This record gives sequence, C-alpha cells and structure tokens, in this order.
Amino acid sequence: MEDWIDYYDSTHTIYVSKLHRDVHFDEIAKDIIGYIGAPDATVLDYSCGEALSAAKVAAACGTLILAEPAPGVRGRLKQRFVQHPNIKVRSLDELAALPDGSLDLVVMNSVAQYMKPAELDKALALIRRLLRRSGKLVLGDILRPEVGMSRDVAALLKMAARHGFLQDALWGLARTALSDYRQLRTKIGLQRYGEAEMLAKLTAAGFSALRADSNIGHNPWRMTFVAKRAG
Repeated sequence: MEDWIDYYDSTHTIYVSKLHRDVHFDEIAKDIIGYIGAPDATVLDYSCGEALSAAKVAAACGTLILAEPAPGVRGRLKQRFVQHPNIKVRSLDELAALPDGSLDLVVMNSVAQYMKPAELDKALALIRRLLRRSGKLVLGDILRPEVGMSRDVAALLKMAARHGFLQDALWGLARTALSDYRQLRTKIGLQRYGEAEMLAKLTAAGFSALRADSNIGHNPWRMTFVAKRAG
C-alpha cells in the first residue's frame, strides 16, 4: 500500500465497528449542517470519504457536491446516493471545471493531515477561486504538533463509552496497532500544524481566518478553522 488514498480505498479497519462508523459520520454531518448558512446553499465536501450521512447534509442545502479521490469510494458514493438528485459525486480533478464563485461552503474535514503542504496550498487556491465572496471554508480536524496519539485514543474511548461500543473500541485499538494504518502512519506520517502556522497558511492563500471554538467531530484536541476570501 503506497499512500493514504490507497488505504482508504481498501477494506481498512479504521472503524472499530459499524456503530463507530455510523456515529462518526453522523456527528460530522451534524457539525457540517451547523455551518450551512441558507437552505439553497451549494456545499462542497472535499475528500469526503464514505460520507454515510451525506443525505442529512443534502437535506439542509440546495446542492451537495461530494468530491472524493479514491475511485472505489467514489463508486460507492454514486450508488449510495443515486436517488438523491441534489447530491453530485465528483473526483477532485473534476472540481477545476466548476465555475468561479459557485460555492457557498467548502468543508475539508480530516484531510489536511494526509496532504503534503504543497498539495494543501494547491487545494486552497482552487477552493478560494470556487468560493463566492460571501462563502466560507471550514478546515477541520487539524492535528497539532504538540498533541500525540494518546489523545486520539482518549477521544475515541470517550466517544465509544458515550455511544456504547467501548469493548469494540478496545479490540479495535489492538487491531490498529498491527494494521496497515499504523504502518502507513509510521512510514508516511501525518502533517501537523500549530494554530499560528495554519492561520498564516490560510492568509498566504488569500483567506481571512479564525480558529473555531470547537472541532468538527469527536476529537476536541484537534482544531477547526473557518475562513473567508480576503480582499
């Protein structure tokens, strides 16, 4: 397995159970909906993954674009949401064909850690072009350099206890220690950004940004930033 896209396109074990997977996507959908400013908004979920609760997001906006680089995942998205006319599934390459200023909200959640800094810069430049003047970019689940894996474990166990899959989580953590995920995390690594560093990166990309009060999803030790086009 060469990279993170291959990993997420495989039969991976990142979720400890079906309940964990469902809760994970449901919580993310709930948080995304909180950022939708109008019922007719056009929303882009950039590198959305399986997006199991995307129908809930689509019900809160005019059009939802699910952009996903992994071809297998993208195929499943098309099948899953074929009966939802306001959900469009696209590859990342297809986003370049969208009109300038056509998006009201772009969410990039739990994605930046898997991208090289130059890849993130390129994505930010595209997103800035596609956002309306009044649009927002929500950049979520940013890993901080001073926060280690133990916090990720603690956040998972807290969520598992809250939703009733603690035993599965403990078994899942044991499996993960021997999995391709752990090997890739050691081999390729994950990108981490301090708050000031990410704010500077967004400013350099032409955004005016602030750190949100809370992170998208279950992990409070990671960061979310909300940005608008500057100038």
